[in-house]
Amino acid sequence: MFVDCPTCKTPVEWTDSNPHRPFCSDRCRLIDLGAWASEDYRIPSQQPVSEEDLMESLQQQDADHSH
Repeated sequence: MFVDCPTCKTPVEWTDSNPHRPFCSDRCRLIDLGAWASEDYRIPSQQPVSEEDLMESLQQQDADHSH
């Protein structure tokens, strides 16, 4: 079976002999890892969360876990 490398779109054979699968190379794997680390991959939210809402949510979680 062949899949396209997520980074460069080169066809890559999906086999146990390819240690980088689904990527074509270590270079493409590291490019993808760097994109994750720099938060290039994001899921857009419908409504941004304010710092105040975030703090309330964290406090509520703490209260829920203390019982």
